[in-house]
Order: sequence, then structure tokens, then C-alpha cells
Amino acid sequence: MTAATGVSTTNTTNSTVNSGQINLTNDYNTFLQLLTTQLKNQDPLSPMDTNAFTQQLVAMNGVQQQLQTNSLLQTLVNQSSGAGPAVNLIGKQVQAASPTIAIANGQGNWTYELDGNAASATLNITDASNKVVWSQTAPDLSQGQHAFSWNGQTLSGGKVTAGNYTLSVTANDSNLQAINTNVFVQGVVTGVQNSSSGTQLNLGSTTVNYTNVTKVQNATN
Repeated sequence: MTAATGVSTTNTTNSTVNSGQINLTNDYNTFLQLLTTQLKNQDPLSPMDTNAFTQQLVAMNGVQQQLQTNSLLQTLVNQSSGAGPAVNLIGKQVQAASPTIAIANGQGNWTYELDGNAASATLNITDASNKVVWSQTAPDLSQGQHAFSWNGQTLSGGKVTAGNYTLSVTANDSNLQAINTNVFVQGVVTGVQNSSSGTQLNLGSTTVNYTNVTKVQNATN
């Protein structure tokens, strides 16, 4: 999708700038070492012409300043282009490939997907410490996407507290071969924020990465 392309282009540009900085630093250090050696070993009666290395020094400083300018410009681009397109999703209903939701009222909703018809499939829900709090047989074993709602009940019969909970799916076909599965969350985008992990969308209390969005539609009233 477009967002993924933007991330790839940004990473490539950043890599180019960083590589240029490293190469320039290495060349600059080498130049200074050679210059120091020449100054130490120059003929006192015939000192070397300073115009040449002065010009090289000025040229290197110019390249260094240009790379620093490019780096600053790229930082500004990252900050604006990352959240910019995502802001347009505020108020939209989205689906994102993410297995984790934030539960505040004891109710959790996911969509699980089977890449083929399954003979058996199990849904497991774990808490933030990766402890299984609920497990059941998948209610629909046919190929495709299926909505799943959880009322927050635990295996011990209690109710979960507020926090992050993750749905995982394991499925096998009639030959006991594993079937690929995916898990999605959905909700209305209420906000956008930048982080070290990239642009994040707020779906109420749940947060998903912008690049994981797989479906967008107008929110229903």
C-alpha cells in the first residue's frame, strides 16, 4: 500500500544520508592525517603551498554542511509525511492487521481469518504477561474472515480487568496440516500520533500501526 511505499522511500533516503556522513567523516579524517604528515615533513626552505589544501578543506566543509541540511530536511519530511496522510483517516472505520486490543469494559472484538477450510481451529486469548485467560474452538472453520466477540470471561469463570489482550489462532486442515491465519482489529480512528515505531492510529484505547491498515470505510452511525 502507499503508506508502506512511503516508509520504504524514507528508509532509503535516511540510509543514503547516513552513508554519506560516514564516508565524509572517513575522508575528512584521512585528509587531516595526510595534511598533518605533509606539514611535519615539509622542507623548511620550501614550505608547501597552502592554497591547495585550503580549497579542499573548504570543499569538504561545504559537502558536510549540505549533508547536514539534507538530514534536517529529511527529519522534517518524516515528521510531516508520516502523520499527514494518516490524519485523513480520523473519523473513518478501519481494519488493521493486529492481534492486540485494549479492553476497558470487559468486551473484546476481533476478526480472524483462515487461508483455507479448517477441520479444527482454536482461539486463544492472552493477557499482557502472555498468560492464556480464555480458549475455545473457533466458531467458524470456513475459509475467509470471521468476526469474533469475547465477553471478557476467563477460564476460571471470572472477568478480566482492563488492559491489553491478544488473540491468536491455530488451525489445521483435514490432513492435519497447519493453515495460515491472520487476526485483525477494527474501529473508528480517533487520533494519530508519531512514535519510534512509526505513525500510530488510535482506535479508542487500542493503538495500531498505520502501515497495518487493510481496509478503510466511512464510519456508520
